[in-house]
Amino acid sequence: MENQWQRISGTVAPGYGVASGQGHDPRYPEGTLAMQWPIFAELGLPLEGIFRGTLNIDISPRRFELTGRDWHFPLVKWSPHIGPETFSFSRCRVHWQGQVHDALIYYPHPETKPEHFQSDSTLEVLAPRLEGISYGSTVELDVKPELKLT
Repeated sequence: MENQWQRISGTVAPGYGVASGQGHDPRYPEGTLAMQWPIFAELGLPLEGIFRGTLNIDISPRRFELTGRDWHFPLVKWSPHIGPETFSFSRCRVHWQGQVHDALIYYPHPETKPEHFQSDSTLEVLAPRLEGISYGSTVELDVKPELKLT
C-alpha cells in the first residue's frame, strides 16, 4: 500500500478564511466547515482530531485533477444561503516538522460551488492542528494516485 502514495511539496497559502470563519462572512460566522461538519460526520466521514479550517497548499507550477476519491457526497444542502454542493474527499498525509499526520483533501466540486473558487494548483487539506505552521511554510504531502498531477 505504501507504494500507492506519491509525494509532492507545496507552500501554505492564504485562503478566503470562509471555511474557518476567519473571513468574517456574516452568513457563516463560525465558518462553513462548522455548518458542514455534522453533515459530513453523519455521512460517515472520519473527522475526529481534524481542525475546522483548511490548509491551502499551493503546489504550483503543478496542477491537479481529482479523478477518484475515498468519499463522495453529492448535492449536500448544508446552508440556507446557497444551493446544494457536491463534495469529495481523498485521504492524504501531511509531513510537518518531522511528523506525519493523516489528513484529507477537501474538494468542493466547482460545478456546484457558487463562490470562493480555488485554482487547480491549490489543494484544500483538512488536517489536525499543526503547531507552528503559517503562510509560506513548506510542507510535503503524500497523495493517492487518483490525484492526477500535471
